Amino acid sequence: MNLIDFASSPLSLLPPLVALSLAIITRRVLVSLGVGIVLGAILLNDYSVGNTLSYVSSTVSSVFVEDGGLNTWNMSIVGFLLLLGMMTALLTLSGGTRAFAEWAQSRVKSKRGSKLLAAFLGVFIFVDDYFNSLAVGAISRPVTDRFYVSRAKLAYILDSTAAPMCVLMPASSWGAYIITIIGGILMSHGVEEYSALGAYVRLIPMNYYAVFALLMVFAVAWFGLDIGKMREHEISASQGRGFDNDQDTDTQEAHDLNEELDIRESEKGKVADLVLPIVMLVVATIASMLFTGAQALAADGKQFALLGAFENTDVGTSLIYGGLVGLAVALVTVLKQGLPMLEIARTLWIGAKSMFGAILILVFAWSIGSVIGDMKTGSYLSTLAQGNIAPHWLPVILFLLSGLMAFSTGTSWGTFGIMLPIAGDMAGATDIALMLPMLSAVLAGSVFGDHCSPISDTTILSSTGARCNHIDHVSTQLPYALSVALVSCIGFIALGMTASIAFSFIAAMVAFILVCVGLSWLSKSKIASCQSA
Repeated sequence: MNLIDFASSPLSLLPPLVALSLAIITRRVLVSLGVGIVLGAILLNDYSVGNTLSYVSSTVSSVFVEDGGLNTWNMSIVGFLLLLGMMTALLTLSGGTRAFAEWAQSRVKSKRGSKLLAAFLGVFIFVDDYFNSLAVGAISRPVTDRFYVSRAKLAYILDSTAAPMCVLMPASSWGAYIITIIGGILMSHGVEEYSALGAYVRLIPMNYYAVFALLMVFAVAWFGLDIGKMREHEISASQGRGFDNDQDTDTQEAHDLNEELDIRESEKGKVADLVLPIVMLVVATIASMLFTGAQALAADGKQFALLGAFENTDVGTSLIYGGLVGLAVALVTVLKQGLPMLEIARTLWIGAKSMFGAILILVFAWSIGSVIGDMKTGSYLSTLAQGNIAPHWLPVILFLLSGLMAFSTGTSWGTFGIMLPIAGDMAGATDIALMLPMLSAVLAGSVFGDHCSPISDTTILSSTGARCNHIDHVSTQLPYALSVALVSCIGFIALGMTASIAFSFIAAMVAFILVCVGLSWLSKSKIASCQSA
C-alpha cells in the first residue's frame, strides 16, 4: 500500500489536532480518536475508500499483532492493566483497602496530609510511569476519598509525579531509554568529556519542567492552589459528589473510568492485606527488570552492571511478572480468610472488567499514534526548529517545539527519539557548548506536551489510576502544566543567554515563586467571590 508522504506538509498536523479538539469539546475520547484515525487514513490513502478501510484494519490489528507475531509491548501493558485491576479488586474484597484507609485516617489527620501522602508515594515509586500511576492510585485513592479530595486532584498528583520522576531518575525505564539515545548522540559528535550516564546526570538540574512540575504538586497539595476547573471538582468533592459515575458523560463509550467496584469488603481485613501485595508487586517488578536486563547483557556477552541491566531490561515482561506476583499475594490474603471461591471469582471478573474502558481508550490511542507516525507529523514539526536562529534562543525554542510535538503525537518517548538527535545535530552545527542545554530542553518539553495531551497513554493511565473522567483530568491539569511551562521557558531563556546552570535555575525558581503567589491569589479571590455571591 503506497501512502502519501506528508513529511513536509502542515496537513500532517490535521488528524491529531482534530482528535484533540474534538476530545476537549465533546468530552468523548473514543469518538474523537476514531475521527482522527479515519481522517488520517483518508488523507494517507488519497481519499480511496477501499484503501482507507484496509489501512484502518491493518493499523488497528497491528496494536495486537506485529510482524506475524503478538505485539508483546502493547499486550504486556494490557495484561498488566488486567492483573492490576484484579489485584485492586481483591484488595477491596480482603478488607485491606478499608483497613489501610482507617489506619491512614488515624495518622493522616487532614485533607492536606492525604494529598501529600499521594505525592510522596508518587516520588518514591519511580521505576516506570505506567506502574507509578496505577500502583500509587490504588494505594492513595481510599485515603484521598475519605478526606474528600477530588479524583481530578488525585489524577493530577499521579500524572505530575510519575513522568517527571521517571525522566529524572537514571534507574527507571525512561532513564535507561534516554541514556541509550544520548550515548549515540555523544558518540556521533565525538564528545568524550563525559559518558552517557554522566551527561544524563548533568541534565537533571536543567530539566526545569520535570523539577518544577514536582515542586508544583507539593505547592498545590500544601497551599490548596485550586484554580479553574480544579476548584469546581474540589468543591463537588467536599460535598461528597464526584466519587461515582453520575458526572461522567463518556460512560457508554468506555465502560466509565469512574465505575465503582460493587464488592463486599471483608471485616477481617488488615493493613498488611493491602501493603504486602503492593510491596511484593514493586519488589517483583524491580527484580524482574534486573533479571531480564541481566539476561540481555549475558546474551550480548557483557558483564552484569546495574545501569546496564536497566538499559537493556524488558519493561513489558517485567510488569507482567510483577503483576502476577502481586495478584498471587493478594489472592493468598483472601483465601486465608476463607472467603467463598465464587465470590473471589466474581471479584476477579469485576476487577478485570473495571480496566476495559482504559484498555479500549489505549487501543484507540495506539492506533492514532500509528496514523500520526505514518503522517510524519513529528518529521514536519522537527523541520520548524531548523533555520537561521540565534543559538541562545535554541533551548527555549526546542522546549516549545518538543512540547508541541509530544502534545500532537501523544508520546514523549517518540518525541525523545525524534528530537534528541536533532538537538544534538543543531548543537554540533552551532555551538557544542549548548549540547546539554538543548538536550535538556527536549526532555523537558516532551514531558510538558505529554502532560497536556488527551491522547497520551500516560495521561490516560493517570486517569485510570485515579478512576477519574479522562477529559476532567486533562482540563484540570492544564493550567498547572502551562504555569510550569512558563517557569521553564524563563529558565531556558536564561540558560541560553548566560550558559550558567546556577543563574538560570535561580531565575526559574524566582519565576516559580511568583507563579505560585499568582495562583494563590487567584484561588483566594475565587473563594471570596463565591462567598460574596
